[in-house]
Amino acid sequence: MITGKNIHKSYGDVEILKGVNVKIEKGEIVAIVGPSGAGKTTLLQILGTLDKANQEQNYQLFINDISIKGLSGNELAAFRNEHIGFIFQFHQLLPEFTALENVCIPAFIAKKGKKETEKRAKELLEFLGLSHRENHKPSELSGGEQQRVAVARALINSPSVIFADEPSGNLDSSSAKNLHELFFELRDKFGQTFVLVTHNKELANMADRTLEMKDGVIVE
Repeated sequence: MITGKNIHKSYGDVEILKGVNVKIEKGEIVAIVGPSGAGKTTLLQILGTLDKANQEQNYQLFINDISIKGLSGNELAAFRNEHIGFIFQFHQLLPEFTALENVCIPAFIAKKGKKETEKRAKELLEFLGLSHRENHKPSELSGGEQQRVAVARALINSPSVIFADEPSGNLDSSSAKNLHELFFELRDKFGQTFVLVTHNKELANMADRTLEMKDGVIVE
């Protein structure tokens, strides 16, 4: 599903990733853990194609057997939209749009029809228990509701893999627990792969596998 080899990343003279090798199987829920500054988010962003590894190193990155390194900018954007979903700590919903409209945006970017997109979005919001909130804007939703809208948005294009960066870091303990259980329910229902960066020990312990990072590498 995901194979990365010899991934390096530097910002100026600061080396963040120091030759990371990682392999994630289809349908796995994998938690990336480690202290702040270990390189977790940087690795997640590179695996999720939001950032690029150092070009001078001979690295490899394959997702669904496709070499990410060889894609042009437009090809990469199209690949990301079709194959990858993202969930962030602070939701990143657009405040001027309703929950339903926020969920639909990635599908509209993919030029999917309005009728089929809204039907799919409503199905996802119903699955997530938010049918009664679909016409509310983010400011009218609780933190847990906003995060579930973000989950629906991540799922709208039926991506192969979902990357989540501290997805429960901004939620109370009850909402966080519900979100963690939701990831496993989604994996079982839709078959997605989840890669999660988290400091939440409960979520990490629930994952199929944990990758621990320290000083820019994965600790065996």
